Amino acid sequence: METREHLRLWKQSSWPEDDFSVGANHADLVDLEERHVAGRAYTYAVLNLLGTESLGCVYVFPTSAPFLTKATVTPVDDALWADVQAVVYFWVRRSPMETGFDGRLLAALRPWSAEAWGVERTVFVTNEQFTQQVDLIERTDLTRRFELVEPGKPGTYLAFG
Repeated sequence: METREHLRLWKQSSWPEDDFSVGANHADLVDLEERHVAGRAYTYAVLNLLGTESLGCVYVFPTSAPFLTKATVTPVDDALWADVQAVVYFWVRRSPMETGFDGRLLAALRPWSAEAWGVERTVFVTNEQFTQQVDLIERTDLTRRFELVEPGKPGTYLAFG
């Protein structure tokens, strides 16, 4: 809950609500596990080295994920959406973000997608209104390849590859 304002910008929704409960969190986790088992999407909790504290989350989607197929995808350059193999979203709790953990996580995710998944053409996506994460990604050698607009969500999502 310490990161709810960042998460709302990142997700472009009211999630997590101010009264987000342990029960609501459990329901979210059950849904994420079902998608994972079915091979529709993969969610990973990012934990501290002892495995005792959640530091953030990583989400891996195929471009065929329903919310992505409904999005309007506009190439920024000569990129082809059909060439993208995986779409990665991530967030980090505010306190680890303040120590630069989000940059270290992004640096670790880049080779992980190729080494662990065999996926070479990955894009990392964030919402343009989550300027902290946009700035983080723009400080790397990743370049903006696509803009995505999801129906019913304000703002544009930016995909870097």
